[in-house]
Amino acid sequence: MKILIVGSGGREHAIAWKVAQSPKADKIYCAPGNAGIAEYAECVDIGAMEFEKLVAFAKEKEIDLTIIGMDDPLVGGVVDAFEAEGLRVFGPRKNAAILEGSKAFSKDLMKKYHIPTAGYENFDDPQEAIAYLKTAAFPIVLKADGLALGKGVLICNTLEEAEEGVKAIMLDKQFGSAGNRLVVEEFMTGREVSVLSFVDGKTIKTMTSAQDHKRAGDGDTGLNTGGMGTFSPSPFYTKEVDDFCNQYVYQASVDAMASEGREFKGIIFFGLMLTDNGPKVLEYNARFGDPEAQVVLPRMKNDIVDVFEACIDGTLDQIDLQFEDNAAVCVVLASDGYPVKYDKGLPISGFDNFKDKEGYYVFHAGTKTSEKGIVTNGGRVLGVTAKGTDLKEARANAYKAVDWITFDNKYYRNDIGKAIDEA
Repeated sequence: MKILIVGSGGREHAIAWKVAQSPKADKIYCAPGNAGIAEYAECVDIGAMEFEKLVAFAKEKEIDLTIIGMDDPLVGGVVDAFEAEGLRVFGPRKNAAILEGSKAFSKDLMKKYHIPTAGYENFDDPQEAIAYLKTAAFPIVLKADGLALGKGVLICNTLEEAEEGVKAIMLDKQFGSAGNRLVVEEFMTGREVSVLSFVDGKTIKTMTSAQDHKRAGDGDTGLNTGGMGTFSPSPFYTKEVDDFCNQYVYQASVDAMASEGREFKGIIFFGLMLTDNGPKVLEYNARFGDPEAQVVLPRMKNDIVDVFEACIDGTLDQIDLQFEDNAAVCVVLASDGYPVKYDKGLPISGFDNFKDKEGYYVFHAGTKTSEKGIVTNGGRVLGVTAKGTDLKEARANAYKAVDWITFDNKYYRNDIGKAIDEA
């Protein structure tokens, strides 16, 4: 098969790495790709939002399967564009990707179908939002309705903070048009857990659990980021939690979308909060998490191309999804100053340290090839992942491997997976 992957981050590198292991994959392309993806795929200079060019390329190269990694093109309707030309593509159509594209839509869906989530209200008018906040209990959560690179969520401890937040999101457009609508949500406490799943429109198969670390600084301090590291599995995701979610969350979400005439094929990412009142859905995403993919895919036993095709063909019920009985930890290496301001173009060394080392991986997120070799090209630069027999061993291995990579302004959190010590 000739396979095209759309995207350029650590998630797409993990997908490319996994696809390359399939005996079905003869030739892999990635648009636009990055320096690490180039090891497995021919990188093509087409942006993820250039739908016409992507479709034309797929037709010209007679691509057998296209895999969409990123949220923006999915929400924008890239799958519809491919299907209109009779091309096989993995990912939800535009009318299903709204599950991630609009937080207001997903909250209303959960309310209608009794899927457990935090109490909330949606607002189009900033003055109405502020009037509501004057009656609310604090802390409270403000969410930009649309896509905001994982950063459009503010936790406000006081009314003054909340009023500033409404202004930043809805009036100053800190997150652009994503802030045209606002979701004001009850603040939930508990452990966060991520569960990724494959969906074929009717059947859902969940992957192993993971846990992300969103804040930039140690001890969950600083600004929200796209993710500073992950571990898998989560020791807090017990059989009891799994049983509850299977009954009230996972299949219920797939069935709800089908009932709304929005058949979902692709990945549903469930962001869960394990509260004192049981698990509740924090958010849905319509694609692999980044960096969750970097710890989940290395533990997956299946040929991923088989699973992608089963999702497209509606035969996922025939797949026995299996994961290794071990653990993985990913530590993100960022450029100091991320997520606000940071330098690019800094040479990176140390990749050779990962060669021929079983269970150690370095996934490129923001890199490119230049005359200086591989250099930094983003805020999140690399994801260093390591496996171990258990989470503590995987964590020790990951931090050992972090020292193998060198670049100026290298920054990372020192406490990824520290929560496992409390489990």
